[in-house]
Amino acid sequence: MTDKVTIIKTTRMAEEIAKKFPLRDTIKNAIIQTNREAFVPLSMRHNAYRLDALPIGAQQYISSPLTVAKMTQYLSPEGCDNVLEIGCGSGYQAAVLSRVFRRVFTIERIESLLLEAKERFRHLKHGNIHTRTDDGQNGWEQYAPFDRILFSASARVIPQKLFDQLKEGGILIAPMERGREQIITRFTKQGGKIMEDSLEVCDFVPICDGVVR
Repeated sequence: MTDKVTIIKTTRMAEEIAKKFPLRDTIKNAIIQTNREAFVPLSMRHNAYRLDALPIGAQQYISSPLTVAKMTQYLSPEGCDNVLEIGCGSGYQAAVLSRVFRRVFTIERIESLLLEAKERFRHLKHGNIHTRTDDGQNGWEQYAPFDRILFSASARVIPQKLFDQLKEGGILIAPMERGREQIITRFTKQGGKIMEDSLEVCDFVPICDGVVR
């Protein structure tokens, strides 16, 4: 349960986000109910509720809460059961997803980051988040197919095995590297084919191969 002081802070932050990007009620409530401060390094806590990305170590960042809200809303999570996240990082995006999906599966290639995220999930009682240390580009075949798949790092291409793990009618959201830009892109699986829509310019750390133990 999030305490009243934190709710005041997250509500204020959600209202700032809504000024820049119209939020559906389900997404706004997910942002309000998620303690962002818990996912930010101690030295950065004073900036936890600003609409900025912040460093979390291992050359990785916790995305801006504005970006997290956008990515969550672009998934169109209403009525969906499960989601696979590629790139757990601090765990903040997964925690927000856990407020709108029944089950969240999140993969992180840097083991130390995942261990920290798992401890946060345990402390905050996010019991519907399942974690794995692996190269996220492999997906998580054991629990496929997924209603939704979210990349929390930019990619040049989406591996076919991830489209194979996406349910018919499912949506995959990823920041795609297009020349010098990154574009948040929505892929929809219809009749076994992948339809692609460009949404907006973005800035994410690039996805990397392999696992760091």
